[in-house]
Amino acid sequence: MKKKLGLILACSGLLLLGACQKSSSSDSNTVKIGVNLELSGKVSAYGNAELEGIKLATKEINKNGGINGKKIQLVSKDNKSDTAEAASVATSLATKDKVTAIIGPATSGSTKSATPAVTRAKVPMVTPSATDDSVTLTTAGKVQDYVFRTTFQDSFQGIILANFATNKLNAKKVAIIGDNSSDYAKGLTKAFKKQYKGDIVEEVNFSSGDTDFQAILTKLKSKSFDVIYLPGYYNEAGLIIKQAREMGITQPILGADGFGDTELVKLAGTDNVNDVYYTANFSTNVDATKVSKDFVTSFKKEYNKEPSGFNALAYDSVYLIKQAIEDAKSTDPVKVKEALTKVKDFEGVTGTMSVDKEHNPKKAAVVIQLTKGVESGATVVNP
Repeated sequence: MKKKLGLILACSGLLLLGACQKSSSSDSNTVKIGVNLELSGKVSAYGNAELEGIKLATKEINKNGGINGKKIQLVSKDNKSDTAEAASVATSLATKDKVTAIIGPATSGSTKSATPAVTRAKVPMVTPSATDDSVTLTTAGKVQDYVFRTTFQDSFQGIILANFATNKLNAKKVAIIGDNSSDYAKGLTKAFKKQYKGDIVEEVNFSSGDTDFQAILTKLKSKSFDVIYLPGYYNEAGLIIKQAREMGITQPILGADGFGDTELVKLAGTDNVNDVYYTANFSTNVDATKVSKDFVTSFKKEYNKEPSGFNALAYDSVYLIKQAIEDAKSTDPVKVKEALTKVKDFEGVTGTMSVDKEHNPKKAAVVIQLTKGVESGATVVNP
């Protein structure tokens, strides 16, 4: 009797398991896509901007018939800008909600924290904006099977900026102001120096949190150079631009996406932000692809404002996953992951991209020019 009861319970368990499996994205009429973003906390501006792009892309796709006839169902969760929470959200989306793929997190730290969970669950994760080179690699240098991104990595920006200095600014001599306390800045400097073929006449360093740069700028002022390369965040970069211009240093200043915050102009002062350039994924002044212009129009209509790079990258992430599901002809996460590794010439609003062997997008970058603190130009630069 006990044996029969056990058999009945086991069968009931299997039935329940079957019912659970039928609720997964693979067996329903919808495609479940998880969203793991910083919707509250210290970097919530990034997460909320990306959610806007995700919602717009989803709305468009569903309006046009969905993916292989299935409508997208977003399962959105807030990781609170906390790395531990990002890992917990990833586990929940992958194992409880049984999503086909996950978009996010926005930052490198949270993306790395979420990686073990998606790897164990074998669910692909596409981060729109995590730029750290190691995001898609293990500590041993092997590719993280289930991690992809639509933004470029830090070292890539260094290459782009070296090419821009040479080909667009005709810089034969460069001075570098580096941040020796930041892996981000050190990685950018390393990539720039490897790519740049001109002379580096001086290299000086500061540390995060410094506010007085008079000594290093005085040292530079006595040198002859064409461009200052300044790989750093807007906090110190804004003050360096201000102090450099006030000392009469007029050469162009070149930086990376760490410049991409309105606080840079506030710190530097509008009148000082001239001949300043930085890398970005997206600009409304560049029609990177034929879909870029349509995206800008749709975004303005939906949200009554100009789209940002975070909006655009997240929007591209949804369409990249759509492409992979269509290529795989399946919503099975493992098959979608395999399809993501083979994506070529995907036409996103941030550029036409192919996924490389380390799961990074191979695409051009935009170098934005600031004049009196306002974007006055945008140049597409190929690696």
